[in-house]
Amino acid sequence: MIIKKTIQIVLLIGAAAAMLAACGPKNSPEPFGGGKNAADTAAAAKAMEGASEPVQALYKQRCLSCHGGALEGKVGPSTNLQQVGGRFTKEQIAAQIARGGGGMPGFQDKLSAEEIEGLSAWLAGKK
Repeated sequence: MIIKKTIQIVLLIGAAAAMLAACGPKNSPEPFGGGKNAADTAAAAKAMEGASEPVQALYKQRCLSCHGGALEGKVGPSTNLQQVGGRFTKEQIAAQIARGGGGMPGFQDKLSAEEIEGLSAWLAGKK
């Protein structure tokens, strides 16, 4: 009985450790990992240029996990936003945020019209 309990505890600890390790790669932007290096920090700061504090906070909370700290895209090439304003208009970007599509969930029920406007205006400037 004691051995069975010990094995269960060891398995539980191992599963918890595996889940924590899966939270993000070592050099990914906060809050999805740690260990940012100087290049990551500089790239993330450059990517956030032109965004107001509320837009930056919103991006970090809602967008960063798929689009990356430097807008580089973390879920494939279509998630790269570094030059999204050269490919789409502000209105198209707003529609994508609101309705989603192509693997992206829609956020019209999760974000206000003002939040979508702020994100799309900032991203439209990324050319």
